[in-house]
Amino acid sequence: MCHFTQRSSALSFPKICNVFWRFHHTSTSHLCSCSKTVSDEKYQDPFQLGRKDLKNLYEDIKKELLVSAAELKEMCDYYFDGKGKAFRPMIVVLMARACNIHHNNSKEVQASQRSVAIIAEMIHTASLVHDDVIDDANSRRGKRTLNQIWGERKAVLAGDFILSAASVALARIGNTTIISVLTQVIEDLVRGEFLQLGSKENENERFAHYLEKTFKKTASLIANSCKAVSILGCPDPKVHEIAYQYGKNVGIAFQLIDDVLDFTSCADHLGKPTAADLKLGLATGPVLFACRQFPEMNAMIMRRFSKPGDVERAWKYVLQSDGVQQTTYLAQRYCHAATREIRKLRPSPEREALIHLTEMVLVRDK
Repeated sequence: MCHFTQRSSALSFPKICNVFWRFHHTSTSHLCSCSKTVSDEKYQDPFQLGRKDLKNLYEDIKKELLVSAAELKEMCDYYFDGKGKAFRPMIVVLMARACNIHHNNSKEVQASQRSVAIIAEMIHTASLVHDDVIDDANSRRGKRTLNQIWGERKAVLAGDFILSAASVALARIGNTTIISVLTQVIEDLVRGEFLQLGSKENENERFAHYLEKTFKKTASLIANSCKAVSILGCPDPKVHEIAYQYGKNVGIAFQLIDDVLDFTSCADHLGKPTAADLKLGLATGPVLFACRQFPEMNAMIMRRFSKPGDVERAWKYVLQSDGVQQTTYLAQRYCHAATREIRKLRPSPEREALIHLTEMVLVRDK
């Protein structure tokens, strides 16, 4: 499986698709428990370690969103309420410190590196706003979506405004390489959304399609943000690749677990409705693995679960299969790959925190 971490472009999807299908036939008794730790190193809480560099994060984001129109300001402030975990900015500042220490034992995060963390959170939030409009979602993070409160048109404009403010902040860094790396994220987000709107008739191509979509919609932001701060802190291209590969693998694992939680977590705990992907006509990892045991799901996948009863039947098939377990196992493989990459850096508390983060991704419940 180690070959799927060797490229900095998304993944060699067609080549690895059949490898992933083999996971389906693995006995569940051989699956690693996701509650087991991946690292034997000293425990480092990534959120505690990154707290110093993330202090006033949301206040600084709001400064980037200064606007005179009261309604637009209210919309922009709605998600930047300081109640989120700031998962992506936290990874970015920890990677910045880990790379700085690896390069010259510098233990400070540069202002430009912290700016990347801010920009990453802004791009992520803008993508959520747009996704909610596309999906006609009514809840996000346990509260009503922008499109439900202010309407679709204004929600789209608010997402556009957040994205434009992130672009201005990116330009202010003044590094053309960093601009190129982070604008790739925006392109990937758009391409990923188009991939999600499509589907593959060929059963053997579906998982590759799903993984490519997962990379572009979720992992690209983490991968390229990690790469950006490594470029700012260290001139070694090998370090840039390590940072990218870590972010890519953690990002894919994060989304795989998110897709698992859509079947295993209650709506109140998750902060959004469960079975949401099925209702949107999307076949995620648990569904694709379940399809190998229940071939009758193929027809439902092709019609995007549009007939009455499709969603309920697909839900039952997934829970009767080992789709959830196999998707979790696949996430573990990506986390192991991320750990192998980050261990190439010089030991530091931040490196150990990034290792521990891979364990947290696997055991999260929301």
